[in-house]
Amino acid sequence: MTDFYDIDRANARLPEVRRVLEQLRSERLDLIALRDRLAAARRRAEAPGDGRTLVDEALGGAAGGAAGGAAGGAPGSEVSDSARVLDARIRAVIDQMEAAVARLDAWSVQLRDIEGGLADFPALVNGRQVWLCWQLGEDEIRFWHDLTSGFGGRRPLIELS
Repeated sequence: MTDFYDIDRANARLPEVRRVLEQLRSERLDLIALRDRLAAARRRAEAPGDGRTLVDEALGGAAGGAAGGAAGGAPGSEVSDSARVLDARIRAVIDQMEAAVARLDAWSVQLRDIEGGLADFPALVNGRQVWLCWQLGEDEIRFWHDLTSGFGGRRPLIELS
């Protein structure tokens, strides 16, 4: 069942929503960086020999041992070790993001865009369901839109009747 907000209640919830959206935005950037590092590690595994080990790459460390692999490691073992490290880190970030989205869902707040920090709060106005629309960088809720128009249909609260 949807929990409807009035403007005051939605504005009171903003500090918590702001923290969650800022966390999601940061984790999104972390996830992109980890994905890129995993792709680079895989490319490096296909053309080894620059002096950095794949584990160094996965952990973001400095140049490693001898060209071609970690000391004592079997050929190709760095690839799987590096991929496992990065996969585990990626899974952890995804788990954190899923928990953050679940918090928003528990509050009946709809996440619309992580990068833009956009969220909607369900509201009833004269028996009509609308979304109170808020974006990171705004200090309070000042806009709304109907259920089908989305962000492009945002209108000032003064027009809500």
